[in-house]
Amino acid sequence: MASIFSRIIAGEIPCYKIAETEDYFAFLDISPVQMGHVLVVPKDEKDYIFDYEDEYYAGLWKFAKKIAEAQKRAIPCRKIGVAVIGLEVPHAHIHLVPMNNEGDLDFDGAKKLHPTPQQMEEIAEKIRKEL
Repeated sequence: MASIFSRIIAGEIPCYKIAETEDYFAFLDISPVQMGHVLVVPKDEKDYIFDYEDEYYAGLWKFAKKIAEAQKRAIPCRKIGVAVIGLEVPHAHIHLVPMNNEGDLDFDGAKKLHPTPQQMEEIAEKIRKEL
């Protein structure tokens, strides 16, 4: 059965898409830990990020870097934090999170934000414009 991320990539589930290539896909997390939190997902569905071949794995990080650079220009923050957790969805993915302090990269469910669809679209558009 396809993961929720594969279903998003296939267009079966809507998302706030940031960018897409032949191999990778980036979209806003709908339960962000900070506004502008982006998920970068390989289209080849594997549960564990280190199971990818070296070239594909390197391409994923190169794509993530491009997205992070656009985020940094679009969203006022000190840095873009990176996390690869991989427990909640069995499809490898990279979290890119705008940060001003270490506490901004806290994945405790009680601290997640609930932005409106309008806020999400505005943030997605700001990031897309910086690509």
